[in-house]
Amino acid sequence: MTTENFAAQAEILKLARVLGTSPERLSYLENVDAAELQAFREQVTDTLFDANLAALERMAMTSKLVPSPILAKIAEKVFGPLLCARIAGLVDVSRGVDVAKRLKPQFLSDVAAELDPRRASAIIARIPLDTVVAVADELVRREDWITVGRFVGHLPDPTVRRALGVIGDKALIRIAFVLDDKSRIDHVLGLLSEARFRGLLEVAAADEDLWAPVLDLLTHLSEKRVEQWSHLLDKLPPALRERVQETLDQAS
Repeated sequence: MTTENFAAQAEILKLARVLGTSPERLSYLENVDAAELQAFREQVTDTLFDANLAALERMAMTSKLVPSPILAKIAEKVFGPLLCARIAGLVDVSRGVDVAKRLKPQFLSDVAAELDPRRASAIIARIPLDTVVAVADELVRREDWITVGRFVGHLPDPTVRRALGVIGDKALIRIAFVLDDKSRIDHVLGLLSEARFRGLLEVAAADEDLWAPVLDLLTHLSEKRVEQWSHLLDKLPPALRERVQETLDQAS
């Protein structure tokens, strides 16, 4: 299995989420370039979010007249997560943050699953740390790796570091596999202690279902990071160590 297969598989998982179908129905796309799959996924997302844009803009303008506490209640009881996600990128940043921090973590998690982070990046980056951690905890409980992976690139380091505390090793490996911005993997792993990274490898070694995502993760490490943790890679079981070496050779 090549590193290109890993990337395409991850994109198929995310595309299936956008299209509301199963990844198995899209398996025929495995040989398509991952960058092209990502571009297509973003085009589909843009089409969905731009539908009825004029009406959504009017709703966003009207929402300015409603006090934030009341608007938060309306969002949960009337709008629902999908409509909130569509409007989020159209409201004033400070207003969006003020409303978001008043929403229950469970509802905010529902909104996050429907949201296009590219359209609300400024709001996401300013949501209080405790709120983000609570949402991350809820999404991990739901095993919604894709949603967490879409948000990592929009959060500041202190928030990511705190969120890592509620994300277990298996969950972190799954999230890294579907991370939207794979260039962030090396940086995020750099926020981990060596003991935590060792834990990731030990978990992967004990569960063959995690081999593909952990191999994909390793291909996105910088040479500096590989050298830093090479002594940990040497302690892997022979079969996995051989796969790791083959994967790193392909990526170099």
